[in-house]
Amino acid sequence: MTDLQLPTEGRGVETYRLTGTPIPLTRRHAKDFNRVAYAAAHVVADPLVPSDPWLEPAIDWDATLRFRHRLWDLGLGVAEAMDTAQRGMGLGWTDAQELIRRSLREARSRDDALIACGAGTDHLAPDPSLTLDRIVSTYAEQVGFVEGEGGRVILMASRALAASARGPDDYLEVYARVLSGVNQPVIIHWLGEMFDPALAGYWGAGDHDAAMDTCLRMIEANAAKIDGIKISLLSKEKEITMRRRLPEGVRMYTGDDFNYAELIAGDEAGHSDALLGIFDAIAPAASAALASLKRGSTNEFHDILEPTVALSRHIFRAPTRFYKTGVVFLAWLNGLQDHFTMVGGQESARSTLHFAELFRLADRANVLADPDEAARRMGQFLAVRGVAP
Repeated sequence: MTDLQLPTEGRGVETYRLTGTPIPLTRRHAKDFNRVAYAAAHVVADPLVPSDPWLEPAIDWDATLRFRHRLWDLGLGVAEAMDTAQRGMGLGWTDAQELIRRSLREARSRDDALIACGAGTDHLAPDPSLTLDRIVSTYAEQVGFVEGEGGRVILMASRALAASARGPDDYLEVYARVLSGVNQPVIIHWLGEMFDPALAGYWGAGDHDAAMDTCLRMIEANAAKIDGIKISLLSKEKEITMRRRLPEGVRMYTGDDFNYAELIAGDEAGHSDALLGIFDAIAPAASAALASLKRGSTNEFHDILEPTVALSRHIFRAPTRFYKTGVVFLAWLNGLQDHFTMVGGQESARSTLHFAELFRLADRANVLADPDEAARRMGQFLAVRGVAP
């Protein structure tokens, strides 16, 4: 057993003894699951490039792409250039294009790589004076790039549309026009304001139930162009309600990083597939759990995945938009990158106590790949943060 000194509230320190058992890495394929499962993947920064981290991203492309191969090796799909990749929080459209281009090229080098890529309007600054024509053309530009590179589209929510829309009808018009031009069915992403405050009032209503009605009208009118919808509202009740109202053939991809285990398991009326940021951080556990669900072992599925929920709720706690910091921190603890440096300087977004609790929960969730090495790295981090060994 390994012991580590971890800080506690009130400026205290406790001796923490690691007890977790790492989940083994087992190569799997998407066909080993009876759910479609995407992990929204992070980008690995390059700390040795001379740049101003708050102003210009420096990306370690080799490490970033190795991480995607790891997800594919576990049978998970890659949701590329999404909010987990710090889209709109350090990663702009120019770098997102390069990320999409490189990831799609890597995917083509394999016969088992599931990938879909985010297209939005993030190279258009939000402004209430923007016309719907401008927003549609911006969406079309990004959709055209993704499809032109041979990728499937995840249609991301638009800050520009949220800023300029006068009501639900503007959303219905924009989505209908954008979807009319896609070459293959897309995944719609409804990202809640807890993830991005600029998206408050999306679908033309501050009330989620009213917003859901508008979103469902859009889906019903364009169902042939839609593979599914990922909603990220952190409410299992709202997701289940919407799931039961979806047209036949349209998937619900859970984006609920608080309740994903029970939503994926489902109920008598159906289940959710998955497109989750937390799957980046807990990929071996997610893979093992999904494989057990395919085998019909629901108890094993919950035994593996339920302990990760407390960790996920901590990583995604408010302000939820800073969850990327915890995802990257765990990747560093697990030896998947050589440093804890982030695009946009986002490694500063959480407190020392937050990281200490993340470490405890990761151990209890059995997602520290090498507990001794993780403890060593945690000790190094704490020393820099002023916690004596």
